Amino acid sequence: MCTTCGCGDEANTRVSALQEPAVSLLQEPAVSLLQEPVASVHPHGHPHDHEHAHDHGDGHAHNHAHPHSHDHGHHHPETIPLEQNLLAKNDLLAARNRGWLEGRGIRAFNVMSSPGAGKTTLLVRTLTDLGDRLQAGVIEGDQETSLDADRIRAVGRPVIQINTGAGCHLDADMLRRGLDALDPETGSTVFIENVGNLVCPALFDLGEEAKVVIVSVTEGDDKPHKYPHMFMAADLVIVNKSDLLPYVDFDVDGFRRRTRQINPRTEFLVLSATTGDGLAGWYDWLGGTSSRSSTLTESLTDTLSP
Repeated sequence: MCTTCGCGDEANTRVSALQEPAVSLLQEPAVSLLQEPVASVHPHGHPHDHEHAHDHGDGHAHNHAHPHSHDHGHHHPETIPLEQNLLAKNDLLAARNRGWLEGRGIRAFNVMSSPGAGKTTLLVRTLTDLGDRLQAGVIEGDQETSLDADRIRAVGRPVIQINTGAGCHLDADMLRRGLDALDPETGSTVFIENVGNLVCPALFDLGEEAKVVIVSVTEGDDKPHKYPHMFMAADLVIVNKSDLLPYVDFDVDGFRRRTRQINPRTEFLVLSATTGDGLAGWYDWLGGTSSRSSTLTESLTDTLSP
């Protein structure tokens, strides 16, 4: 269980390669960091509220409950916060993932959004245009089903499905297992499509090179202040479905201002993954986030040239 948000079904997390037929990989038993409640125990071995039997002189023993407290050293229930330890363990695993990726020159992008913002549509479009050049693979996170992973697979790029059960985010250990199954090539790119959620994914470092947050114009422009942790963590914020701006109440400048108030360092793009408007900026950003950026940028520019 995730003690940060109360979600979790680690024992039922499934990592699948989506082969024909689907083969589930690496179903390791998960360890839940659950603390057993500490009982209040009387130092003489009996519970706090106990009964005494005594005789009133009529020959009959009477049992009376004595709910009064005894002030002689009871051990009271104790709650130990586990969030810090849980995140510290995750951060250690994330650092190992980061070292593993950097050692192989693999660029990993953690793509996050609420459900329906267009993560999968953007990835499908990106893989269609640049999948071969980027040598791109995808690790797809969802609570259930492989619907989004099937869309990725239809483009012809390798994809690993991680189903989290009741879990609302991926963590560093899940990514490690996904990378083991995906086995990306040296110098390739890995897109990590996180579970649709604007809360917990922001708290869990996976070892990625950058965090990408996507917001649809249909969601409203107040998200940065409602979900500040997500936008504080973002290296890039994408406003998607720009083709719908004439039909919805979404203030792009106001959204940008709210985002900058929370995270002045983040970069910002407006695009439509459906129509292709603004995708050049996204492709340029992909080419500018690693030490190999100059070569990759030239490659992407050639791809986008008429």
